[in-house]
Amino acid sequence: MSNSPSIDHNNLTGIITRVDQTNADFDIISKKKIIFRRFMRNKTAVFGLVVLLLVIAFGLFGGFLSKWDTTTIDPFYISTGPSAEHWFGTTSAGTDLYAQMVEAVRTSVFIGLIVGGVSVIFAAIYGCVMAYFGGKIDKTLLFVLETLIMAPSLLVVAIVINGAGGQAIRDNLPGWLILTIVLLIFSWMYTARVIRAMAMSLISRDFVKAARYMGVHPLKIVWRHLVPNIGSLMVLEFTRGITAAILAEVSFTFIGIGVKYPNFSLGSLIAQASSQINTLPWMFWIPLLFFFLLVGPLALMNDGLRDAFDPTSLSVGKVKKKKK
Repeated sequence: MSNSPSIDHNNLTGIITRVDQTNADFDIISKKKIIFRRFMRNKTAVFGLVVLLLVIAFGLFGGFLSKWDTTTIDPFYISTGPSAEHWFGTTSAGTDLYAQMVEAVRTSVFIGLIVGGVSVIFAAIYGCVMAYFGGKIDKTLLFVLETLIMAPSLLVVAIVINGAGGQAIRDNLPGWLILTIVLLIFSWMYTARVIRAMAMSLISRDFVKAARYMGVHPLKIVWRHLVPNIGSLMVLEFTRGITAAILAEVSFTFIGIGVKYPNFSLGSLIAQASSQINTLPWMFWIPLLFFFLLVGPLALMNDGLRDAFDPTSLSVGKVKKKKK
């Protein structure tokens, strides 16, 4: 006779029924909903998001609130401070600072979004390709990566722009486009190195092995299996990249490499007003205020997103029981 214990099927059926009933009483929270809930519970991150959206709305729609444009001169208001006629005051030439601020915010945000988005996508593909293929391909691409990281970007840009062919580049391309291309060339390397390290930990996962055994094309594996699994890192690097691009735009334009008149950016307005901070202080402090209203909220959002993607975060909340 077998000594194995007998199974009470009636009791087992009752247990399964109770477990199913218990599970039915609770909502199953999706990963996206958990991340969204974590982020929305972070008051500072939500505050940063609201401020950022307001500043972006100012850049997109603020021009409809004023009758002045960026180049029209008002001879009755030259070098005057903020007033009912010119909300942010006027420049030494009599042009409206409010209209210039609208274009400046729009230009800086546009550069930040383009550089942040394109660079993180390229870095993700580059880093995943290095991690997936390994061997000589990884070593070659890593050598290129390290070489670009060590290159003094500011010096290279200054030589190219001010060199023999620099004048032709400046004549044929607008300043904001030149600056965007420059930032794209030098903004993706650190992100690619981080993504490479993260992707290497995914190579040994079962879903990647299964795709390999099924004969899926390597580039398709990279795009469909590796890149989506580093989505949280890409979102964080995207927000960080926007901040870095706006900082770089202000820095490069301040030293003369970047947006030029008749176009405006935060960097060009700050650079233009730096020599007039004592005589026309509003021309310096208003662009600087909007600069901080962009990079500050982005930093708060980045911290909030990092906490939201953290699986150990305790800000998820309680599981809600269904109402019967």
